[in-house]
Amino acid sequence: MSDFQLTRTLDENAAEAALRTDVLHGLTSTPKALPPKWFYDARGSELFEEITRLPEYYPTRAEREILLERAGEIAAASGARTLVELGSGSSEKTRHLIEAMPGLDTYVPVDVSESALRGAAESLLEAHPRLRVHALVADFTRALRLPESPGPRLVVFLGGTIGNLLPPERALFLASVRAMLSPGDALLMGTDLVKDEAVLVAAYDDGRGVTAEFNKNVLAVVNRELNADFHTADFDHVAVWNREREWIEMRLRARSDLLVKIRALDVVVPFAAGEEILTEISAKFRQEGVRKELAAVGLELTQWWTDAAGRFALSLSVAHAPAG
Repeated sequence: MSDFQLTRTLDENAAEAALRTDVLHGLTSTPKALPPKWFYDARGSELFEEITRLPEYYPTRAEREILLERAGEIAAASGARTLVELGSGSSEKTRHLIEAMPGLDTYVPVDVSESALRGAAESLLEAHPRLRVHALVADFTRALRLPESPGPRLVVFLGGTIGNLLPPERALFLASVRAMLSPGDALLMGTDLVKDEAVLVAAYDDGRGVTAEFNKNVLAVVNRELNADFHTADFDHVAVWNREREWIEMRLRARSDLLVKIRALDVVVPFAAGEEILTEISAKFRQEGVRKELAAVGLELTQWWTDAAGRFALSLSVAHAPAG
C-alpha cells in the first residue's frame, strides 16, 4: 500500500484509561450511565451489523438509499478533493461517495480501531489505486488536526451518530468540525428524523432480541476489561421514546436488588430493583433544528436529501469565511 499512511494520535493505553474513567464516574453517579462507545468490542460490532439487517432497523438502509441515489450530486456540490470520514469503521458506505468522485485525491478515515483502518484502506486502494489514504487513529469527539491535503475538503459523519451526543456535546462537536474547515469546505452529516413513536421504538427493541443482546454487551465489556461480575440475566433491556426531547433512550434495568463488584476499580456498585443504567440516547431531528445547530457554529445548510420514505436525511453544509 504505497499510497497508505497512518498517524496515531491516541496513546496505546488511552482506551483503557477512558473506560476506567467512564465506568467509575457513570456507575457511581445518580442516575447511572455508560457511554454507548463501549458497546463496540468485536462481539458488539458483530451484533450491530446484525441489527442493521433487521427489518425493524431502517436507518442503515435509508441512509444507503440516499448515498446510492445522490452520491453524484453530493460529489458535484462539494467539489471535494479530500474526503475526511469521522468514525469510518469499514468505510463501506463511503465507497459510494468515493466512486462518484473521480477527482478525489485523498481519503482521511478517522477511527479508534487501527485494524479497521488498515483493512478498509487495503480494500479501497485495490479498487482505487490512484487514491491517497492517510488514516488517523483518533477519537473524533476530540479536536483533530487533519493532515495536509488539497482542498476543498468534505468531512463526512454518517450513520446518525450525531444523535448519540447530548445537545451541549453536539454543539462542542460541531464547533470542532467547523474548526477543521476552511471557507468553501463542507460537512455531510447523517441524521435520523422524527417519526411515528412505534416505528422508532421497534428499531431499538426488535422482536428477535438482538438489540437487547447488543445493549447488554456493554456489561460483558466491563466484566472482561475491569474484572467486574455483572450477570446480564440480572438486567432487562429497555427502549423508550422521550417525547419532550425527541430522542430514544436505551437503558438496562436491574431486575432485583444487586451488588456488583468492579475489582479493577476497587468499587462495589449497588443497584435497587428497577434502577436503570442509561446506555444510549439517539436523538431524532427536524430540518429546521439541524439548520439552527449548524448555523450556530458557522455552517450554512445548503442541501438536504432524504430517502423516498422521508425517514432519514443527509445534509450538506458549507463553511463560510467569518464576517469582518
